[in-house]
Amino acid sequence: MTGREQLHDLRQQAHKAGIEGNSKMTEGELRKALNKVGKGMDPQAAKQQVKR
Repeated sequence: MTGREQLHDLRQQAHKAGIEGNSKMTEGELRKALNKVGKGMDPQAAKQQVKR
């Protein structure tokens, strides 16, 4: 899978997880936010924490 495909897949996962507005997030930010959501954090709180 190419980097572009991986990023697209991460964006789809983030959307399904409820992380809205993820189009400007980097691959690393998406991974961190998805990890936090997986541990039970609110999706938008995870996004905000990662973006800081």
